[in-house]
Amino acid sequence: MNWRSYLFHFYLDASIHVALSVFAFIEITCVFFGLSRDNHISYLVFFGTIACYNFVKYGVEAKKYFLVSNTYHKNIQVVSFMAGAFAVYHSLFVSFETWIGIAVLLVLTSLYAVPLLPNAKNLRSFGGLKIFIVALVWGGTTVVLPAVAAEMALDWDIMVELTQRFLMVLVLMLPFEIRDLDYDDPELRTLPQRFGYPRTKILGAAGMVVFFLLTFMKDHLTHLEVLGKGLVFFVLGGLLLVTKRNQAQFFSSFWVESVPIFWWACILVMDAFLSP
Repeated sequence: MNWRSYLFHFYLDASIHVALSVFAFIEITCVFFGLSRDNHISYLVFFGTIACYNFVKYGVEAKKYFLVSNTYHKNIQVVSFMAGAFAVYHSLFVSFETWIGIAVLLVLTSLYAVPLLPNAKNLRSFGGLKIFIVALVWGGTTVVLPAVAAEMALDWDIMVELTQRFLMVLVLMLPFEIRDLDYDDPELRTLPQRFGYPRTKILGAAGMVVFFLLTFMKDHLTHLEVLGKGLVFFVLGGLLLVTKRNQAQFFSSFWVESVPIFWWACILVMDAFLSP
C-alpha cells in the first residue's frame, strides 16, 4: 500500500470523513437559520465526532476499551485521544444550556456502545433500533445544538428541520445497511434483513419524498432552502437508486458519506449567487 492509499484509508477509518460530514451539517443549519457561526460548537462537534465514532467502532472491540495491539489501530487511537482533547478544550467555551444538550447526546452515544448492565446488550446490538439512534444523535447534534448555542428558541421551524435531518441521516445509512446485509448477524433484524434490500430502497425513497415535502411546512422559508433541499433530494435519491448489495469499495464509506459535504459546498455557492 503506497502512502496516498494509506492516508486515504486512514482518513476514512479514523472517522475524519464522517466528522467533516457532521461539521457540514452544522454549517448548513447555520446558513438556513441565519445563525452566527460558533467556532467552539463547530470544532467541538468535529473533534468530538472523531473521538466518539472511533470509540464506538474500535473501543467496543478492545479490552477495557483502551488496550489495542494492532499498530494501525494504535495510530487511530492516538488521533482519537488528540481529537478528544481538542473537543474538551472547545467544550470549555460553550454555555450551560448547550452542555445539557451535549450530555444527553453523550449518554445516547455511550449506551449505543456500552451495555448499561454487565450482561445486557448495547443499543448497537439491536439493528432495527441502531440507525434510529444514530439519526437522532446526528439530528440533535447538527440542528438543536447550534440553535441552543445561538440562544434561539426551539420553535416549529427547528422541529421541522430536526425531523428532516433525522430522515436524511436515516436514508444516508441505508446504503451501509444494504452493504452489510451479507455480514450482519440475522438477529440484528436490520431494515434490509426485515424487508429485503429492494423494499428498503423504496422505504428510503419514500423518506426522501417526506423530507422534501416537509420543507414547505416551515413558517419561514427561503429560495435557497427550497433549492438546496431539492438538490439533495435528487442527489441522495440517485445514490439510493444505484445502491447494490455488492458495492464498490468506497461507495458508502466515501461517496454516500460525502453527500453532506457536497450539499454544504453547493449551498455556499447558491447562497453567493442568490444573496442581494
